[in-house]
Amino acid sequence: MRFASTFLKGISIACLMGATLAAQPATAAEFTDAQKAEIIETVRTFLLENPELLQEMIAAMELKEQAALAEMASRGITDNAKILFRSEADAVLGNPEGDVTVVEFFDYNCGYCKRAHPDVAALLERDKNVRFVYKEFPILGPGSLVASKAAIASKKQGKYESFHNAMMEHGSPLDEDAVFAIAQEQGLDIEKLKQDMEAPEVKAQIEQSYRLAQALGINGTPAYVVGNRLVPGALGVDRIAETVNEVRAAGACKNLC
Repeated sequence: MRFASTFLKGISIACLMGATLAAQPATAAEFTDAQKAEIIETVRTFLLENPELLQEMIAAMELKEQAALAEMASRGITDNAKILFRSEADAVLGNPEGDVTVVEFFDYNCGYCKRAHPDVAALLERDKNVRFVYKEFPILGPGSLVASKAAIASKKQGKYESFHNAMMEHGSPLDEDAVFAIAQEQGLDIEKLKQDMEAPEVKAQIEQSYRLAQALGINGTPAYVVGNRLVPGALGVDRIAETVNEVRAAGACKNLC
């Protein structure tokens, strides 16, 4: 409170000085460069003498931004619930009839996604009532896009899960050659895969993920939607499981996901 009062006093002094200078007949319309410099120097000196005010302002701005992002995510989840949770195009793991749905936006070249990949298996092993949805979200370059297109196309050969896991477990960055090499190792028909990758529905599914991410304010990977909550980052299986239990207890998935 003392800081806020002092800050307002300092700003008031600067404004009063500016108003006084502006009231002079020769500069009724605007400040001169010298007057502007004097006002700026007054505010600068005040802030240098009270640097803790900047920390308060930054903290307040961050809280406001976080609240705005949370509101955006909540609205985006509600407005897009059907395609977010129940798109027939998406790969679904775990219990198809699970009472809580977890959605992951991921990129095959995202190091954090790769490190978080075992968390998915651990979550599904720990909680047999989770329905898990993968959203292909290639944002890290051409190799990521090829990987996502190939993964989506592999569903026509019944190989999505094994192919997905193999690419997520691949230690080095994925480019076109690496993607097709892994596909061959997984027993996929490469020529059919390449043909299926160019199907309009593959492009449409990826574009849908981009639109959803924009609506929810997602700009990085991994990002999880757990019921009515957006949980960004590789947070570990314990944090995800905890969020699942909170969503379940609140009944947030009953009419949403």
